[in-house]
Amino acid sequence: MKDVKISVRQFGILVIIYTIGTTILIIPSGLAADAKQDAWIAAIFGVGLNLLVVCLYNWVGSCFPNMTLTEYNDKLFGKWLGKLLSLSFIFFSFIGAATALFYMGDFVNTQVMPETPIQAVNIIFAIVVVMGVRLGLETLVRAAEIFFPWIIMLFVILVLCLLPEIDMVKLQPIFSTGVKPMIKAALTVASIASLPFIMMLMVYPVNVNQVDKARKAFLTSTVIGGVFFIIITFLCISVLGTKMTARHMYPSYALAKQISIGNFLERVEILIAGIWFLTVYFKTTFYFYGFVVGFAQILNIKDYRHLVLPLGMIMVVYSLVVYPNIVYATEFNTKIWIPYTLTVGLLYPLVILGVAVFRKSMPKK
Repeated sequence: MKDVKISVRQFGILVIIYTIGTTILIIPSGLAADAKQDAWIAAIFGVGLNLLVVCLYNWVGSCFPNMTLTEYNDKLFGKWLGKLLSLSFIFFSFIGAATALFYMGDFVNTQVMPETPIQAVNIIFAIVVVMGVRLGLETLVRAAEIFFPWIIMLFVILVLCLLPEIDMVKLQPIFSTGVKPMIKAALTVASIASLPFIMMLMVYPVNVNQVDKARKAFLTSTVIGGVFFIIITFLCISVLGTKMTARHMYPSYALAKQISIGNFLERVEILIAGIWFLTVYFKTTFYFYGFVVGFAQILNIKDYRHLVLPLGMIMVVYSLVVYPNIVYATEFNTKIWIPYTLTVGLLYPLVILGVAVFRKSMPKK
């Protein structure tokens, strides 16, 4: 696994797609509920938090450039405590993969094909995820390179078609929601967009061929991915309005339904669906990749591919029960997901960094 090397460009594309992922479809709703018409400003603050988180991950990655996260858990904390921390990390990866799979199934089941059972959608999508992980990291990043221009093209078409629908009055008054809602909204952005970047420590820097350039690419790609959901949030508020954005589970899909140019170009919401299908596939796949590879390293299994199919079956089953209904999903995201990601994505790497710095500062015998 360590012999596989990806380029800085491929790593940057991976970060951008991972940032967009589930973010553009579900995050405008939560931001509108917290920050009202200032949701797009909160998204900007959220990108600032994302950059701070990425700086932390760059620092952690520089401490152990030739190891994955689960490997330097053992080196820092010893065999047993290291395995326990690695288990908590891969459980986070498993939860992320299952919830992303749930959102895919729920979106298709409620918005696109309501007569198709969610079980069928999840199984079909999981088969493609399992195939991607079995083919390996190099194949996945090359596929991301191929699909990335299409993601950009679909996004640009979507934005251009929505420009005539923008109503600046819906953005007023600006900075009227107060500080606390803005902070909560910015934390929501970080919990979905950047704190899950801890998954990248299974790939970065051990599988990137130019580490120094990759650090800069990590920051730049985070900003580029952030611009995507800032624009989507701005369009949701300025076109749909605050109340409708907060009411919809998938407001950016409802946003695309507003496109009507000359009574000719209409019903192009498949554009946003196409962007989301591509980006959420790669996000789900890398969640699952971190889970499988981490689990294989805990068990000292050299080839992780033997675990892909059975763990994929478990992921499908859990994706059907992780959220009993969409109301529970909303409650979980607002009350549990943020502190959970802060624990795994912020506190955990801070502990790693602190222990690493302490051990390096100790005099050698």
